[in-house]
Amino acid sequence: MTEQQRPSREMVDGAARAPARAMLHAAGFSDNRLAKPLVAVVHSYSNVTPCNMHLRDLAAHAMRGIEEAGGTAIEFNTIVVTDGIAMGTRGMRASLMSREVIADSAELAVRGHSLDAVCFLVGCDKTIPAAAMAAARLDLPSVILYGGSIMPGRLGDQALTIQDVFEAVGAYSAGTIDQQRLDAVTNHACPGAGACGGQFTANTMALAMSFLGFSPMGLNDIPAVHPDKPRAAYEAGRFAVEALRNGRTARSLITATSLRNAAVAGTATAGSTNLILHLLAIAREAGVPQSEFSIDLFDDVSRATPVIADLKPGGRYMAPDMSAAGGTRLLGRRLMEAGLIADAPTVTGRSLYELFEGARETEGQDVIVTADSPVKDRGGFGICYGNLAPEGCVVKLAGHGKLRFEGPAKVFDGEEASFDALTAGEIRPGDVMVIRGEGPVGGPGMREMLSVTAALQGRGLGDSVALITDGRFSGATYGFMVGHIAPEAARGGPIARLRTGDRIVIDVERRVVETDADLARRPAPSWAPSRESSGAFAKYAALVGSASHGAVTVPGLD
Repeated sequence: MTEQQRPSREMVDGAARAPARAMLHAAGFSDNRLAKPLVAVVHSYSNVTPCNMHLRDLAAHAMRGIEEAGGTAIEFNTIVVTDGIAMGTRGMRASLMSREVIADSAELAVRGHSLDAVCFLVGCDKTIPAAAMAAARLDLPSVILYGGSIMPGRLGDQALTIQDVFEAVGAYSAGTIDQQRLDAVTNHACPGAGACGGQFTANTMALAMSFLGFSPMGLNDIPAVHPDKPRAAYEAGRFAVEALRNGRTARSLITATSLRNAAVAGTATAGSTNLILHLLAIAREAGVPQSEFSIDLFDDVSRATPVIADLKPGGRYMAPDMSAAGGTRLLGRRLMEAGLIADAPTVTGRSLYELFEGARETEGQDVIVTADSPVKDRGGFGICYGNLAPEGCVVKLAGHGKLRFEGPAKVFDGEEASFDALTAGEIRPGDVMVIRGEGPVGGPGMREMLSVTAALQGRGLGDSVALITDGRFSGATYGFMVGHIAPEAARGGPIARLRTGDRIVIDVERRVVETDADLARRPAPSWAPSRESSGAFAKYAALVGSASHGAVTVPGLD
């Protein structure tokens, strides 16, 4: 990007811009600093969440990196909604829509102040994809740094994550643990700063950012409290200035190839099904045609990609263990050697393949294996269709070996009703729980069903009960789960006409989710999802598209 092409020139140059310069002088920006590239440092600091509570400190290091590389750093916050806190409440409806608001706020602040490049520091499930979505809209040089994983909690010799707390709630309701044990797990699971430590949504999306080329290789691997994390933030700031000087903009990184690479990496780690929703959203924001990148690609990827990282929730290890074993570089090298990913540019100016050359493997590690001797032969999810999901749905395969499930439906309108029935002992082995009215419009907000899925595990029903929903799942979920049913109930999807007792078949080999009930002959359901008449929820429900397209608020997409 040339000097004349920098957006900030419009904001600060010339006599007519004297009022802007006057206000910037008051904020501490001299004329000398205003003459340099103006680089936004966008972070999601909040003291309500361990995922993001350290980002303001990291931002100071990123700003120093920008200044020492010859830029001028301009810092601002976005909001954050913390899934682990909101989960199981009506507040969880705000989670997915916060992705859009975070992207909107970052876009507006950068455009409104005519900034030249962006360094994002983000720490949790929605802030990471939101950063990529904002970058796609802005098409400026952009670096995304993940704040890092939390370290495992410890209770005796047991390593804990937040997943263990959710499952302990189910065990407590089943009477298999007492209040003292529940309190002990609660008080030891989260020892400090960082995002949830398994290959849940945050770590899955952080991995995706490395394979999309937004995150300098290896920096996202570093745990939140590791002494090297400030250096990572400093380097992210420097890379933002370097990308500006070399004209490497966001849309040059977001291609069908890089998106597929990110999908392969997430699949190879049995990552969160939210990867599908978020990569589709990023693709739509970047203008990648659906003919080049659609929900069906994830099924092709899952069939062709073995799981080569043994990570929770379905495996044994946590994100810091993967970092210690060799991290993203080693994973990428293994995928490259197996011919599963293609070379692509990155924000650093070096290609993915070049960056994988520096991979180092810790002797004796068994966290990351080879494609020849995988943890599982196939990826952790599949895309299914059928008379319950004409536009598709996502089946989660991590953590179980089943390929088929058939049973009677137990239908619930909303998460709360299903959780109450489960804790009351009304769900039996062989049942298929159906939770509807939780889609992007119906919620509104497409809540994650972690409270229910974790309670199933805690009550010992994880292997004997299936669940389908037009909502979605936390990355911490495992078991026989089908989500993202489209069309959703609120849009007249077939799931709205299901009744308790209908037989449901989930056949992973055939990629089918169906019922033998004659849904077309049934009248439209008398129930209706709650409707918001004002505020952000109403605005979102009016704008949001189908989960099969990423649940974005891009006009005219559906």
